[in-house]
Amino acid sequence: MTKNGLVADVDGWFVVNARESRWRDEGRLGVYCTFEGKRRFRQLGINVNVLEPGQALGMYHREDAQEGFLVIAGECQLVVEGRERRLTTWDYFHCPPGTDHVIVGSGRGPAVVVAVGARGRGGVVYPVSDVAARFGASVERETRDPTEAYAEAYADLPRSHWVMYREGWLPDL
Repeated sequence: MTKNGLVADVDGWFVVNARESRWRDEGRLGVYCTFEGKRRFRQLGINVNVLEPGQALGMYHREDAQEGFLVIAGECQLVVEGRERRLTTWDYFHCPPGTDHVIVGSGRGPAVVVAVGARGRGGVVYPVSDVAARFGASVERETRDPTEAYAEAYADLPRSHWVMYREGWLPDL
């Protein structure tokens, strides 16, 4: 147990409830739970993300690893390959390697999105997108440097973004 919730620090199997796990507050990029401790999962990353309307799940980007996104509650706008599409509860977005994308919370309340991604062997590219820029989720010039891509989003955040789960982030289904 940490001051921000449960953290698993084992190589073997474990069970932890998202409401008991520690969460990360990314300011205008929402909050999320990774279930990871000091050691990242080797093959898959999994996040439970809570996005208020207007909060983006990262910056518009493409990776060389497969990802998948399932909307558990609420509404989102998906920007994929320069086009916009509405996502609602139980919509699944399959994202093959090399696909430009970002998801932004929309609607009247928070959206809950489960994100799963294969751990890639290469990098991430943050391309410029006029459509994603309308949501504040595009870089001004293409980069491969995440520090550069997220500099503005993280400028006003404290050094540590870990927080305890707040009642109401996750719906009772």
